[in-house]
Amino acid sequence: MKQRSKRAKATRLQNFVRDRLLKAFPHLKKRDVVCVENYLPGPDIILSKVGTKLIPYQWEIKSQEKMRTIYQWHKQASKGANRLTPVVCCKMNTREPLVILEFKHFIDLIK
Repeated sequence: MKQRSKRAKATRLQNFVRDRLLKAFPHLKKRDVVCVENYLPGPDIILSKVGTKLIPYQWEIKSQEKMRTIYQWHKQASKGANRLTPVVCCKMNTREPLVILEFKHFIDLIK
């Protein structure tokens, strides 16, 4: 994949996250949730002071095919879940465990 295509793919995901945050918190304005250019260091979405009080998270946006295994684990957690929300907890040696859940459910949790 060309570098330009990679950046465009990442930008689409950044915009998706920004738009969903603005939709979940309608009193925030576009200047409260800003997407950063892909080549700049630091978080991919910067929140204003008001945004940070409502959404106390630092955002690193990744859109890569190498996460296929995580999606397979999520599919496995979804099987037979009925009305329960599928959650994946994963851990790498010497690292803290991570919890993975669907984005729409995460937005519902932080509203």
